[in-house]
Amino acid sequence: MDEGRSTKYERRNTNNEMIDPAALMRIKSMELRAKVIVEGFWKGIHRSPYHGFSVEFTEYRQYVCGDDPRYIDWRLYARSDRLYIKKFQDETNLRCHLLVDHSRSMGYASGSYSKSRYAGTLAATLAYFLYTQGDAVGLATFDQRIGRYLPPRNRPGYLRRIIQTLEASPEGRATDLGPPLERLAQLLTKRGLVVLISDLLTSVERLERDLGYLCAGGHDVVVFQVLDPAELSFEFDSPSLFEDVESGRRMMVEPAAAREGYKKRLGRHLEMLKGVCRKLGIDYHLFATDRPFDLALMDFLQDRMNRTKRMSRRRSRVGGRAT
Repeated sequence: MDEGRSTKYERRNTNNEMIDPAALMRIKSMELRAKVIVEGFWKGIHRSPYHGFSVEFTEYRQYVCGDDPRYIDWRLYARSDRLYIKKFQDETNLRCHLLVDHSRSMGYASGSYSKSRYAGTLAATLAYFLYTQGDAVGLATFDQRIGRYLPPRNRPGYLRRIIQTLEASPEGRATDLGPPLERLAQLLTKRGLVVLISDLLTSVERLERDLGYLCAGGHDVVVFQVLDPAELSFEFDSPSLFEDVESGRRMMVEPAAAREGYKKRLGRHLEMLKGVCRKLGIDYHLFATDRPFDLALMDFLQDRMNRTKRMSRRRSRVGGRAT
């Protein structure tokens, strides 16, 4: 899918079809929210004039006469009314580890729902999508250490267990990626996909080392940084007492006087995060909690497509040298 096509898809769906996150959050069941997002996404793809592009993401090609019908994906056929064959059969059984921040800062909300609820719904959406594709999905929640760990599985009832874990409120204090990522790197003996969902309000200087634990193990890493819109804009009106929810420190702030300096520091922080991810070959996405979940799913699938293309190019180069 080229950039122009992605832009057209996003523009069309933003105006007409995507569901506002605030409306979705009124659905009490996280599992139902995830189902609504994924099914709406598939319907949007089906109605789009670029109807067939989604299959590029998950390593498919359209069925042609003479292909072995054993490799037809009937689930995809039920959604799209078209026949597709999975490519690279040895790689389609993905092992995905969702790593979700449950530190206290994730409980912040300037509106009706917190970063934690948004992050949990995003993780549930990815889990639901991958699980229904037949992939194995696992979960680790963390603050300064790993809280709950569920290894990747694809079996009846396991998705519900993952979502129930995601529904828990954040109870940890500081965000420290080092110990949980180091421990996770020890637990993951087989290469897979790791999706980190966090506000990343932590030391950037240590982040390269922390994420390097996973990259060194050969894992494919995707980062979703989740921030509240108020954290990005700092559009507060009157002098207020601000409290760091992790350290408990309080400070009286005049927003008008502090806004410019705050936004500059935040901008530097975000640029440093992007730089670290770029250096390590990690796909990075910044999401405000008012952004439709469909776009997160689109970004995730775009990452998978790009990875497939990179692998295909490597295979072509290796094959050329072998010849």
